Amino acid sequence: MFMLNLGIFVVACIVLVKSSGSLVRSLIKISSFLRLNEFTIGFIIMAISTSLPEMFVGIMSAINNVSSFSLGNVIGSNILDLTIVVGIVAVLAKGIRIKSKIIKKDLAYMMFFIFLPILLMVDAKLWRLFGFTNATIGLTRPDGVILLLAFIIYLWSLVKQEKLFRKSIDHTPKREIFKYIFFFILSISLLFVSSDYVVKYAELLSLDLNVPPILIGLFLISFGTSLPELMFETKAVLSRHEEMAVGDLIGSVITNSTLVLGVTAIITPITGNLLVFFSSTIFLVLIAFIFITFAESDHGLSWKEGMSLILLYIFFIVIETYIKATV
Repeated sequence: MFMLNLGIFVVACIVLVKSSGSLVRSLIKISSFLRLNEFTIGFIIMAISTSLPEMFVGIMSAINNVSSFSLGNVIGSNILDLTIVVGIVAVLAKGIRIKSKIIKKDLAYMMFFIFLPILLMVDAKLWRLFGFTNATIGLTRPDGVILLLAFIIYLWSLVKQEKLFRKSIDHTPKREIFKYIFFFILSISLLFVSSDYVVKYAELLSLDLNVPPILIGLFLISFGTSLPELMFETKAVLSRHEEMAVGDLIGSVITNSTLVLGVTAIITPITGNLLVFFSSTIFLVLIAFIFITFAESDHGLSWKEGMSLILLYIFFIVIETYIKATV
């Protein structure tokens, strides 16, 4: 039964990734038909689109009353983005140098938005950590509203930078637009169905393995939902657009931490195992600080530092596995 559940879960993750990729392509074509500028397509749409798997998993986990999947997924995806994804990008590019002042400013935004949901979760329950390892922690609906407002503020800061980008792009012919509208509707439908299967079979795997749902989100779901970022940023690096790859990574982390968690918490308040949350968020803050230190240095992020970030993720798996064994 475990192998069947795992097989369906993997297939659902593949459909989730493929449908999100199709949605991104159709969105770009529709945007070009509407003559939206390069900034809107390259930054706002891509920042949101690469986080669509996390968003749909969050919505479905909230609807199915297992919102801790979304919490684990967001933390796990952010850690994966800042270790495995950027590590592979740095190795392929043989180092990344960031000269853009916009991206360097967004690094500071990223650190703040990583801290924001953590600060909202830290309340009186945190003290129970010293007495009860099965204590829960979470985000309420008002917390979700705060996170959603934070995302809108971040989006507004991006809009103010619009004048730095070209105003025109290639136009999609009118005869093709209905095809892309069809693909858009089909992709949205597949995202809903596949994310529902991901959540349902992740819940079954959680029971099969006897682990908290937040751990399934941290490891299994986050791998599937981080694939769009990995594919987009790898293509950007191979096309010699390293800063675009880093910009997308920063946007994805911010979108996950604000929009995804905010929408999920508004639908259903998010709760999760306190000890697992505490250990994983400490590692997330640590790895974010290390990544920013590498990225802002004069020599940028070297391929050796990229390898060290990949190894840090392996260390994270070891630590979380040990904590699971002691809970």
